[in-house]
Amino acid sequence: MKKLKVLVIAVAAIVLAALPAAAQFRFGPRVGVEVNSMRLNSSVFDNDNRAGFTGGVQAEFTIPIVNLAFDLSVMYVHRVGDSSLKNTTGNNPDDEQLLNSSRFKNRDYIEIPLNFKYKIGLPIVGKVFAPYIFTGPSVAFLTSKRAITDAYKNKAVDVAWNFGLGVQLFTHLQVGASYGLGITKTVEKLNLGGITSGTPIEGKNNYWTITAAWLF
Repeated sequence: MKKLKVLVIAVAAIVLAALPAAAQFRFGPRVGVEVNSMRLNSSVFDNDNRAGFTGGVQAEFTIPIVNLAFDLSVMYVHRVGDSSLKNTTGNNPDDEQLLNSSRFKNRDYIEIPLNFKYKIGLPIVGKVFAPYIFTGPSVAFLTSKRAITDAYKNKAVDVAWNFGLGVQLFTHLQVGASYGLGITKTVEKLNLGGITSGTPIEGKNNYWTITAAWLF
């Protein structure tokens, strides 16, 4: 029994010692588009479906032995559309003004997503075609103006959780699609003279994103 314990400890120590040596660090540019709905054909890129674009840099740390990785990106994001407005009721003029406001429909962010990946190793074709799944949090900081109307303003920080899948091609190119589930509200009402104007807002950024990254 003691010999078995010693053997297990020795193997664990060898594996742990090998991980840093085997780990890979890569980085490179990443670009993509946000869409209102994911479609399994070319119409996903139609003008009426596009809801913004994104671009920046991505760094990835991979442990090949266990096919695990995580990546951290710094992205500029331009979001278009009013799909984040939910549960607004009534015909309040403030709501109509909000829906028609360009500051509501167009928002700019610096987004920092952190994704944890599991790469599915495939024999023979693994270096050419390697699928992966990923998930992780994302924090976006508003860079455009906060004020929308006299009654509403954009919130300065937007937090979401991403779920996605992708494929790595020829070791360097990663193409992925993800759904960002909004956690925090993106719009808040202003308190005007002690009176809160407008109807209830529970708007959150829920969005699909398609990106491509080239890692060196």
